[in-house]
Amino acid sequence: MPFELTISIDRYGKALLDTFTMVSASAGIALLAGIPLAILLIVTAPGGFLESPRTNRIVGSVVNGFRATPFIVLLVALIPFTRLVTGTTIGVWAAIVPLAISATPFFARIAEVSLREVDPGLIEAAQAIGCKKWDIVRHVYLPEALPGIIGGFTITLVALISSSAMAGAVGAGGLGDLAIRYGYQRFDTQVMLIVIAVLIALVTIVQTAGDRVAHWLRSR
Repeated sequence: MPFELTISIDRYGKALLDTFTMVSASAGIALLAGIPLAILLIVTAPGGFLESPRTNRIVGSVVNGFRATPFIVLLVALIPFTRLVTGTTIGVWAAIVPLAISATPFFARIAEVSLREVDPGLIEAAQAIGCKKWDIVRHVYLPEALPGIIGGFTITLVALISSSAMAGAVGAGGLGDLAIRYGYQRFDTQVMLIVIAVLIALVTIVQTAGDRVAHWLRSR
């Protein structure tokens, strides 16, 4: 008996597009917000050029609080805020809000680790020649930490793909929604297997591309 899809290719394509939209939009927000957060944590830490233990503790506590909250719990807890921002609590754009809020502190901590690994001697040399504080961030911290930041962003993308599938359980759309509604609830093993295969392929592509970019930056 020839292999036949139990649901149309168009439905898989729509689910894949929804997942891509959720992941790309939330990843973009996490990138734009996470790097400034990481820089703030670095420069306000003990020994940083804007040392402020109180600010560092407050920001670090907020970041840790969001990181410690499981995504499914955060998804539910943010329903009022999501409704305020998007006007709805279901669908792709509603899912982007908790996805971005969950991914931002996660990425910020990874970026912070990369920034912390920058050779202190380079920072001291830049200060010795009179570089301004934010010039040190732009021309020393970020370029030196870039390979690690790219690697961390890759990990964040992979985590977002997983979280976007989880968001499908509450009507966010995407591959997760397809797997729940057509695979689990209708006991269609074929749909489940296809969705799993697509998710594995997405993660493999993202991880491979991120690793290659990070390796190229390190070898320059």
